[in-house]
Amino acid sequence: MPDLSGNHGHSQAEIELRMDQPPGRGYVRDTVYGAIDGSVTTFAIVAGVAGAGLSPLIVVALGMANVLADGFSMAAGNYSGTKAELDDIKRLRQVEERHIREEPEGERRELRHILHLKGLSGDALDKAVTQISSDKELWISMMLEGEYGLASVDPKPMRAAITTFVAFLIAGMIPLMPFIIGMADAFTLSSVLTGITFFAIGAYKSQWSLAPWWRSGLETLAIGGTAACIAYFVGTMFGT
Repeated sequence: MPDLSGNHGHSQAEIELRMDQPPGRGYVRDTVYGAIDGSVTTFAIVAGVAGAGLSPLIVVALGMANVLADGFSMAAGNYSGTKAELDDIKRLRQVEERHIREEPEGERRELRHILHLKGLSGDALDKAVTQISSDKELWISMMLEGEYGLASVDPKPMRAAITTFVAFLIAGMIPLMPFIIGMADAFTLSSVLTGITFFAIGAYKSQWSLAPWWRSGLETLAIGGTAACIAYFVGTMFGT
């Protein structure tokens, strides 16, 4: 597991292990995206139904429908989006492979310019161009990064979809638990638990940002709380 603080060793063995076995593309975005949306949409239903003064059974029915259907919809959408991204990467890789095959000198000039922009010049630049262009896969990877800004690690659509769905499911069930268990004053407890969830998600994602954990937590709490207040207000307009 990567060290989230960014600290790592710099011995030759540690460097080789870290560079030869990169952790791959992370799933912070998928996790945070699914968790926040699961909490917001499910609690929006809870708040709306509670604002309308309807039965707790309706809260559970609509909430469960949202967790499963909307969670699956989000996962499917994330899968399709990530798959489209992966397909585009494969397409561009084939384009560069064809260019290298048909116009090798032109591609070497492009490679030279990319490396020049990275700070190489003179004899070091000549040697780098010769070395990289002698390895077709390395050459293609360098062109994808330099021309299109694409990382060498491809996204994984199914893993992204599963991550989103699981995060949505876990976070989305929290606002429903007081109603499922049948606790007294379920809406108040659901509100407190959901607020804690919002803050926890924000604090969690602060590990990958420069913002302090409490600021990130309060920011996410404010976003989720605003959505919940809107839903509750709309629900009161249709109160029974």
